[in-house]
Amino acid sequence: MQFPSILASARTRQRRGAPALVFSAVLALAALLSQQPAAAQNNTNDDVLVQMKQAFQRGDKARLTALLPQARGHALEPWAAYWELKARLQEAAPNEVQDFYARYPNTYQEDRLRNDWLLLLGQRRDWDGFAANIAGFRMGDDAQVRCYAVLVDTLRTGTATQAQADEVRRNWFAQRDGDDGCLTAADRMVAARLMTTNDAWKKARLAIEANRPAAARGAVTIAAPDALPLFEEVNASAAKFLTGRAFVAAKSRKELVVLALIKIAVADPDQAASQLDSKWSPMLSAEERNWVWGTIGRTAANKLSPMAVSYFGNVTKNSDLSDDMLGWRVRAALRAGQWKDVAPAINAMSDAAQQDPTWVYWKARALSAAGGDERRAQARELYTSIAGTRGFYEMLALEELGQRVVAATRPAPLTPEEKNAARTNPGLQRGLYAIGMGLRSEGTREWNYATNLHDKGGMDDRALLAAADLACQREVWDRCINTSERTKGVIDVEQRFPMPFHDTVLRKSQDIGLDPAYVYGLIRQESRFIMDARSGVGASGLMQVMPATARWTARKIGLTDFSPGQINDRETNITIGTNYLKLALDDFDGSMALAAAAYNAGPGRPRNWRNGPVLDAAIWAENVPFNETRDYVKKVLANTTHYAAIISGKPQSLKERLGRVGPRNASEPEPNKDLP
Repeated sequence: MQFPSILASARTRQRRGAPALVFSAVLALAALLSQQPAAAQNNTNDDVLVQMKQAFQRGDKARLTALLPQARGHALEPWAAYWELKARLQEAAPNEVQDFYARYPNTYQEDRLRNDWLLLLGQRRDWDGFAANIAGFRMGDDAQVRCYAVLVDTLRTGTATQAQADEVRRNWFAQRDGDDGCLTAADRMVAARLMTTNDAWKKARLAIEANRPAAARGAVTIAAPDALPLFEEVNASAAKFLTGRAFVAAKSRKELVVLALIKIAVADPDQAASQLDSKWSPMLSAEERNWVWGTIGRTAANKLSPMAVSYFGNVTKNSDLSDDMLGWRVRAALRAGQWKDVAPAINAMSDAAQQDPTWVYWKARALSAAGGDERRAQARELYTSIAGTRGFYEMLALEELGQRVVAATRPAPLTPEEKNAARTNPGLQRGLYAIGMGLRSEGTREWNYATNLHDKGGMDDRALLAAADLACQREVWDRCINTSERTKGVIDVEQRFPMPFHDTVLRKSQDIGLDPAYVYGLIRQESRFIMDARSGVGASGLMQVMPATARWTARKIGLTDFSPGQINDRETNITIGTNYLKLALDDFDGSMALAAAAYNAGPGRPRNWRNGPVLDAAIWAENVPFNETRDYVKKVLANTTHYAAIISGKPQSLKERLGRVGPRNASEPEPNKDLP
């Protein structure tokens, strides 16, 4: 077997400053792929694959077709063939698609192309073709394809069931953007009276809340096509619509008023509340009023406005609100200390939402706060139902039961047969190969498909552990962690919480008085230990440091010889990242939650978010307005607690690390007012 180009391209990347880890990973992959069948061993031109990826991104069909013959025999040939056919799928003949299926059976690329082809067949209304192709679709993860599938079933049988309508509604409501599949299926279900025009209006409301006017327009087309001209007026200027139109008590006109008020509420909840109170409330139904008050309350809560609880107080029936509104009603109640409002809002959520550990935990806290032996017993049952070490609220529930976090006992060692099954899995091989040569997105998708989607239900726990072990051995840490996290009955802490660069992280952290568990907890969330990670906004390296932040921190700590090109150097990245984290921690009075928020969202926002009442930091974290930062803070603190248990070998408390959050003491100077 020959690997001249793999080694040459790896050496080139190393000379250009790529981490040594990439080079070692490619060498390991070369050894791995040496065990592949002969048909996959002709990997002499990795650059062709890179060129084809670039051509695919440009939409250069001619270039893709010209390069494809050179990719034949390469381990990643399925990707090359997929890019070439996908780029011209609109013009492709059905037999070309079938030939692709036959040439690359059971691969991610076969299933991905099947997904693409099914969408195209649905758009073309080729229902026979769709029916012929859907049976082989393994992923089943495309909501639009699922809607088309229901539609095709109803067309072929001539009837529709309530279960099918419920599936269409669920998929349609979950989509932020409009699409042909769910819109067409919803239209049929409304015509069959298995869904109602109220469902369509609800979709329009959800779309307006998400600032998706095209999706709202599609829903209005189903609910009341004659109202489309007025909808365009609402979309152009909600305020002008509300002041310039005489009110008519028709369902469609009232719903348009609701859409206009929602549009105003998203930007200015106080203005929407004033409009609703002063004019529109008497003209709307109770359900319509409740929805608008729910939107107003949610937006106010997201802005941390003290008015949020008052706005939600105008809602007369919690079940009229969406799960998202109810979630923000709970958050606003927690922030205001209104424990009596917490459980009723959670009880009104959908069954699926109520099972989320977030709401199980806060319902239990609310029952405990209400007091009484019966309520405390109910709270204990709820804590017990989620307690564990898998996530933030599971860990908090564990502590409510009087236990602390300890490192889980590792499962039985993998057998040689289990390891060999992972090592010879073609999808895992291709995933590692793609990642090793720089096609990380493709490699990650291939890997995830092999572990989670190729077989119904995904790999079992032992197979997942073996796949994670393979990734760990190859130092592909993100796949190691993510794969191990999927196990249900066992936990391998060494896979889930690895500690690469152990000596460097501990030394850099301890030199500046920073808890190394906190550093590891943050790196695990920031980059999953990917050396060359780069975010969409330009953050780089293990600790995802922004260039401007790196320059500021280097000056602050006296790193005089720093240059931007060093940001991906492991030692420099850890030096800059740990020092910035320590400066942020000092700036926020030692609060790990606030410093983590500052690391993710910049320090200005958490400086504002901490204003208001002094809160249990778990309540504060749950009220963080940005979804990404809220999730980030909780995961960093949970990670930190795990790493502390592993490093110390002793039980650890998440609650102690959280502490409380409140306004800065005005009498104390800010250590780093210029913290970027």
